Order: sequence, then structure tokens, then C-alpha cells
Amino acid sequence: MTKEKANIAILGATGVVGREITKIVDELNVEFNNIKFLSSAKSAGKKIEFQGKEYTVEEAKPESFDGVNIVLASAGGSTSQHFAPEIVKRGGVLIDNSSAFRMEEDVPLVIAGVNDEDLRKHHGIVANPNCSTSQLMLVLKPLNEKFKIKRLIVSTYQAVSGAGLKAINELEANTRAKLNGENFTPEAFKKEIAFNVLPQIDVFTSNGYTKEEMKVVNETKKILHLDPNLPISCTAARVPVFNSHSEAVDIEFEIKTTPDEVREILKNTYGVEVIDNPDNYEYPTTKDSSGVDPVYVGRIRKNLAFDNGISLWCVADNLRIGAALNTVRICKKIIEMGLY
Repeated sequence: MTKEKANIAILGATGVVGREITKIVDELNVEFNNIKFLSSAKSAGKKIEFQGKEYTVEEAKPESFDGVNIVLASAGGSTSQHFAPEIVKRGGVLIDNSSAFRMEEDVPLVIAGVNDEDLRKHHGIVANPNCSTSQLMLVLKPLNEKFKIKRLIVSTYQAVSGAGLKAINELEANTRAKLNGENFTPEAFKKEIAFNVLPQIDVFTSNGYTKEEMKVVNETKKILHLDPNLPISCTAARVPVFNSHSEAVDIEFEIKTTPDEVREILKNTYGVEVIDNPDNYEYPTTKDSSGVDPVYVGRIRKNLAFDNGISLWCVADNLRIGAALNTVRICKKIIEMGLY
């Protein structure tokens, strides 16, 4: 018996990621019966144009989720934690963009196309991984299956859009101030971001790593079902780029491989596109990836420090694959698999 089309809601619809989710629901032709747009009281009443109709954004309340099958949420951890029990109680599935549930044992942490089968284990909540983890998983999954990861070091160069609209506006204002020789007091960041690189994203933890760095470590192990003791290290930096995260990735494998083998595997991997001809200055940059879906990979070469090591450069639009695109892809998978 075929299920009826899902009723869906977008929670946090007026935010940067919420607006991107709305756009991608249309782009990916998600089939639904009804759709509603929810936000905080502050943004309620705003109008959203979607598929030729005008919708009024509603204030999110528990009763807002009556009859809703799937909720695509990007409204912050406290909001997700507040509404999650209400959504689940009403029979809905929450696809959550915040970090609130990612490491909960009974909550699947899913990258569509990487670990779809984990969706079958959901109990009403599915977590969307951190943006810097997300793009990495599409690259690492086929390589781990073939060569088995022994050790992993990741350095991220993350765009300001990952910190929200306030951060985007601050980069622009800070840059203008610098060019005009004016003083500037940062608010979104602890230090000025214009013409600068900040080696801190989120707060520091007791081991000297930031929460952002530990997300990459812990989420990678959970998504790829790796040994909890596998050595993974990450350094995350914020760079003065509006959109798209870049990552330098160093991998040691159990099995010997070559750059050509890795290149060939990634050329045939879902969601990944290889641009790798350095002699002609062909390698992926943030400008290549901003506004589009693929995770781009280049600079694939033998790592000189590891046995059986490979180094590569990986770039993707953090608002899409790292947040909105994966959220909508998960929604489509849940609908296809009849898991709502």
C-alpha cells in the first residue's frame, strides 16, 4: 500500500539555511502534500514566495506540528531540543541541522548517499552532521571501503557563512572599514575577520581542541562506523571567504594505494567531482563550489609523511552539502524509503 504524500514543515524558515532549504526543496522536486514555514515569534508574519504561491511564516508552537510528517529544522539546538518531543509525540520525523542530537546513540547521523541504511534506525529524529564533516564523508566513504582508513588528519578553512548572516555582514563591514582605514569592533567573531585567519571555531574544550574540531573527529567515526580508537585529528580555522569550506585532508590507509587509484574511485563517486590538473592550475576553489551541489576534490597526491598515505584538497558549499542540501536529500530518502 502506497503512503500518502508527506506533509512537511521548515522550522527556522527565515534564516540563512532555512531559506536555502526552501530553495532546494523546489530544486530537488520533493513531493509533498502540504508545506508550512515556521520561525520564532520575531520573524512570524513574514511572507515567503514558494512555487508560485505566497506563504505567511507562522510562529512555531507545539500545535504547529499537528499532522506534519517531516520537519526540516535549522533553528538552533535549543529550539530543536524544545520542539523535538512535540514533533515525535505527534508522529513526525525531525531532520535536525543543529548539534543537539548528533552524538545521541539512538539518533542516526546521516549523509545521504553515504549511510542511508542508518535511517531505518530512527525513532523520530535524524541528525544532519556538521558542515565540515558533511563534505568530507562523501570523499572518505568509498576510500575507506576500498583501502580502510588507519589515520586521518584534517585542516579546515571555513567560510563565514557557517556562522550565519551576522558573520556574513561582519566580513563585508570589516573589509570596508579596513580598506577605508577606519577602526572596527568585531561582534560576530572574537577578532577581526577581514584580511585575517582565525584558528578558532566554537569554544575550546579541555583537550585543547575546539568543539568544531571534535565534531569532525567524533562525527566521522559515527557516520563511517569506524573504530572509536581510530586516530583522527582536526584543526579548524575561519577564513575571510563568504561561502564554501575548504579542507586539506591527509589519510593513511591500511592498504597501499596510488593517487591515480584514488582519483579514479572519486571520479565515480556519488556527489563528488574531481578537478585535478595542477600543471594547468586546475584545482577546486571556493568560487567553483559556491551555489552548486558537488563536493570538489583536487591536489590528490602521495602523502610524504605517512606509509600508504594520500593527501587531497576538498571544497564544497557549506550551506548546501553541509546543511540545506543534505537535509533535503535526507527528506527525499525518508520519503522514498517510506520511513515517515
